[in-house]
Amino acid sequence: MAFGGIPFGVAADSAGAGALDLWTACWHALVLGVVQGLTEFLPISSTAHLKVVPVLLGWGDPGVAVTAVIQLGSIAAVLAYFRDDLRTVALGMIEASRRRDWSDPSARLGVAILVGTVPIVVAGLSIKRFWPGYETSLLRSLPSIAIVSIVMALLLALAELLGRRRRTIDDTLPRDGVVVGLAQALALIPGVSRSGSTLTAALFDGWQRPAAARFSFLLGIPAITLAGLAEIKGALEAPAGGGLVPMLLGILSAALVSWLAIAWLLSFLQRHSTWIFVGYRLLFGLFLLQWVSRSGP
Repeated sequence: MAFGGIPFGVAADSAGAGALDLWTACWHALVLGVVQGLTEFLPISSTAHLKVVPVLLGWGDPGVAVTAVIQLGSIAAVLAYFRDDLRTVALGMIEASRRRDWSDPSARLGVAILVGTVPIVVAGLSIKRFWPGYETSLLRSLPSIAIVSIVMALLLALAELLGRRRRTIDDTLPRDGVVVGLAQALALIPGVSRSGSTLTAALFDGWQRPAAARFSFLLGIPAITLAGLAEIKGALEAPAGGGLVPMLLGILSAALVSWLAIAWLLSFLQRHSTWIFVGYRLLFGLFLLQWVSRSGP
C-alpha cells in the first residue's frame, strides 16, 4: 500500500525486474534517491516520477517496497530541517496536556498533525486488507498517472485563483488536520502527490503559501515514516533493490536532495505562486499520454 507515493505493507512489485549486480543496483538507487528527493516535497508526485523515470530509462518498475524505503531519506531530511519546529510542537503538547489547555498554537499544530494522519492510515490499511490487487490495478498504470496529474494541476490552479491566503501556521486548528488529512489520503492514488494534494487543500482553505507548504511537510512525517519502516524487509529482498548497500545509498541521496528541495520550495513560495507546478504537471501528464499512445502502457 502506498502513502503519497509510499507503499505500505505490500510485497515488492518486481515483475520484469531481475536481480542486479552491486554497481548497477547502486547506480539505480542513487538515481531513484535523487528523483525521490526532488519530487517528494514539490507538488508534482514522487509516486509518478519513481515509476515513470525508471521505465523511461529502461529499468522497469523498481517495485513499491524499494521506493518506500528510499523515501526514508526524505523523512530524515524533513526531521532534521524542522527539528526546532518539532521540538516546539512536542513541548507544546506536553504542556497543554499538563494544563488541560490546548489554546497554544504549537499544541494545536501537534493535534492537527495527529488527526491529519488518521485518514491516510485508515485508507491505506483498508486497501491492503480489502483490495489485494491494488498494486497491479489500473490506478498504477501510466495512463492513469497522466490523467490524475492533469486533474491535480487544474485543482491546484483553482486553489491559486480562489484561495484567500490569509492564514498562517499559528492559525492551525484540529479541523485543519481533518481537511488536509483527507486530502493527503487521496495521495494513495499514484500521480496525486501527497504534497500537492495537501498544499492544494490548504490553499483552498485560505492558507498562505509558505504556511501551507510547512504544514504539508510536517503532516507527512508520520505516514511516510510508517510506510517506509513497514517495507524495509521487502525492499532488501526485492531483486531490483540490490541489497543493503544500494538501499543505504538511495536513502542518503534522497536525504540530501530532499533537504535542498525543502529549503528551495519554502524560499520560492515566499515570493512566487505555484503556477510553475501547475504548468509542469500539465506538461508531464500530456507527455505521458503522448508517450503511452505511441508505445502502449
